[in-house]
Amino acid sequence: MSAVNDTKFTPAVFLLTDISGQEDIHLWISLLFCFMYAISIVGNSVILFIIKSDPTLHEPMYIFLSMLAITDLCLLIVTMPTILGLFLFNSREISLDACFAQMFFIHSLQLIESSVLLLMAYDRFIAICNPLRYASILTLPRVAKMGLVFVLRSVAVVFPLPFLLKRFRFFRANVLSHFYCLHQDVMKLVCSDITVNNIYGLFSALITMGLDSLLIFLSYVMILKTVLSVVSRVKCHRALNTCVSHLSAVLLFYITEFSLTVIPRFFKSSSPLLQILLGYIYLLVPPLINPIVYSVKSKHLRARIIRVFVK
Repeated sequence: MSAVNDTKFTPAVFLLTDISGQEDIHLWISLLFCFMYAISIVGNSVILFIIKSDPTLHEPMYIFLSMLAITDLCLLIVTMPTILGLFLFNSREISLDACFAQMFFIHSLQLIESSVLLLMAYDRFIAICNPLRYASILTLPRVAKMGLVFVLRSVAVVFPLPFLLKRFRFFRANVLSHFYCLHQDVMKLVCSDITVNNIYGLFSALITMGLDSLLIFLSYVMILKTVLSVVSRVKCHRALNTCVSHLSAVLLFYITEFSLTVIPRFFKSSSPLLQILLGYIYLLVPPLINPIVYSVKSKHLRARIIRVFVK
């Protein structure tokens, strides 16, 4: 009985996971991910600077894009202490309170990003399906209110998670699967009944990302229905072209989210290195790719960026 009890305690710290066993390429991988971090921060910062400094870009589509850039920047900043600690100082320890705080911010920001992608889908839906009322429906005060509502929704949904975990005791094996803290990752270390956490986690995922993805899908069904009814091929192509950037962001976000959640759960024989790399991709790839895609596909934004750097 005592042997069983010895495996249960509340650890002072959790241990983050780095690319162990790959010492020969650790330096190069570290440099690669640090480079991706830097490019992501610079890219999103440039997007914000261009939108803020150019009054002609103070439109709903670009306001939503700036919301996406702010969310990606915040996500990078939240995880920066742990990734720098791992890569530069080989520091794997993170306290419980710091882990729960990071977990809260990561999940809140992920839900906010899902909400922003939904708002961007709504923007494209109004622009294509009801263009004459676009300016009257998506006014800047209304855009700000919608953004605030979704931020509050995300924070309210994630807020109970740290408190639900804090009441538990954990196994002595306190090693996390990634270089940051996730709710599903910390739950694996709990040695008590986690039924409530599982039910709440599933419920919160369904009413946020599940509902968001469904509404995004329905908005594109309506967009396709409207576009296919247009006789002119040129107008049809032009309308669909305005959705390419957003569709890329949606697919990138939900595919990485799905991969990180499903592969470790249903393919438990997958290598630890694959799970670690999925964690990096989940965190770093969307903030890296989003500014590039929007800069390439948005003619106005691309022109402003070129003008800034040419000067």
